[in-house]
Amino acid sequence: MIQYERFVLDNGLRVIVHEDHSTPMAVVNVMYDVGARDENPNKTGFAHLFEHLMFGGSINIEDYDEPLQMAGGENNAYTTNDLTNYYIQLPSENLETAFWLESDRMLSLAFSEKSLDVQRKVVCEEFKEHYINKPYGDVWHKLRELSYKEHPYRWMTIGKELSHIENAQLADVKSFFFKHYRPVNAVLVVAGHVSLDEVKRLSDKWFGPIPMGEKYIRNLPQESKQMQARLLEVEADVPLDAFYKTWHMASRLSKRYYAADLLSDILSGGGSSRLYQALVKEKQLFSQVDCSHMGSVDAGLLTIEGKLVKGVKMSDAEQAVKEEVEKMKSELVNEAELQKVKNKTESMIAFEDMSVMNRANSLATYELLGDAEMMNTELSRYQEITAEDIKKESEEIFDENNSNTMHYFSKN
Repeated sequence: MIQYERFVLDNGLRVIVHEDHSTPMAVVNVMYDVGARDENPNKTGFAHLFEHLMFGGSINIEDYDEPLQMAGGENNAYTTNDLTNYYIQLPSENLETAFWLESDRMLSLAFSEKSLDVQRKVVCEEFKEHYINKPYGDVWHKLRELSYKEHPYRWMTIGKELSHIENAQLADVKSFFFKHYRPVNAVLVVAGHVSLDEVKRLSDKWFGPIPMGEKYIRNLPQESKQMQARLLEVEADVPLDAFYKTWHMASRLSKRYYAADLLSDILSGGGSSRLYQALVKEKQLFSQVDCSHMGSVDAGLLTIEGKLVKGVKMSDAEQAVKEEVEKMKSELVNEAELQKVKNKTESMIAFEDMSVMNRANSLATYELLGDAEMMNTELSRYQEITAEDIKKESEEIFDENNSNTMHYFSKN
């Protein structure tokens, strides 16, 4: 069990304290309830742009990194379609430095044309390098657009198109910040060699005076049930043909999510998994094949993807994938196979919980999902899943009308 205390400031900031005195370090994790799904469809990439802007100086602190380095700390951040996370690790005696830095960026960024210009260029270069010039770099842009017609998961965190970032204006950026990066839309987790009293004092001192902001009420267009299979054929300058297929699956807060997660592990969790054994080892149709899912808060996608062995026909590869999927729908998984993926999940959860940094991140994520206590109940949810649940979920997900297929052909 992970022990923690929770309190809420008058401005709506939720604070979670997890004491672990086996380490001399402290972690300060600020998670904002904003991701790429919250963007205007004509102005995408903003949540990710902010991840860069947040390091470009805040209203009273010109340079974020220098004081942190002087305090022996390190920091990083990440953005997803669902959330944005900033985290610091530093010696616990310098805890107040982290509070000072994080509260000042929450109070307000130092918005300037110069800072925006610098970060805009950085993000545009990242877009070109990873998504335009890299082989297979556009795959997920195309797959999301194929799979989603209504929900904002139809674009990636980097943005729908380069022009959205190139044309980002300071006024747009400012309004996005004051809409989303407010205490009432954030969770602060402080973990490590800290005490509840000290965190309460520092939270009141540094975060207490920040204006609450308006609670952001999410009202996103929901994806309608897909009634017909979709196919996209692409030809590109890549070394090998590739096959991609997505199916819509349940949201993160559904009981069905846990069945889908175990199902993806049965199909592709390592060398003894079904897809690897059948399609790579025995039939030698794919050089690599993988089954994964987005793990997204709203209804996500389960994906099977692989690079074909040179000379293999796309139709043969596709048929072989279909056969494996049909087996999942028609036969119960045997208990040993199910137990194996449950054990793997258990060890992954245990391994993740080993570092204070990961524990802080998990507590923030679960609090954002609705309840930090989920951190202590997750494993039991996986343990409850039966072979019947897996079969039922397979039937639900692997309906051909619920699928989106992309044949990605090499020009060579």
